[in-house]
Amino acid sequence: MRIPTLLILFIFVPFLAFLLLGINILLAPNKPDESKLSPYECGFSVIQGQTRSVFHIHFYLVSMLFLIFDLEILLLFPLAVSLYQVNVFGFSVAILFFFVLTIGFVLEIGSGAIKFIDSKKIE
Repeated sequence: MRIPTLLILFIFVPFLAFLLLGINILLAPNKPDESKLSPYECGFSVIQGQTRSVFHIHFYLVSMLFLIFDLEILLLFPLAVSLYQVNVFGFSVAILFFFVLTIGFVLEIGSGAIKFIDSKKIE
């Protein structure tokens, strides 16, 4: 009787994960000091009345745009590899995909969710 490959993976991967976690727990150095045990691990003392710093949402928006377009490029690879084998239907589905993404991007810019501003005005 032949054991299916997926069954081996479902047994081997959890075993390997627990084995590596166990080795890490046993062999990793554990030397906590005062700064590591404090709420702020960076070592800075707490400023009374302020628990967080100012963070501009612009960086978050840029990262979300990068993620969306990165996934778009990832979904473009299978089409680019098999472009000679797909027929007109496959090509039209890819064009429709890019059209929907373009409409979403234009709507985000039009609604003001993404504001392209000068970096000197952020400060």
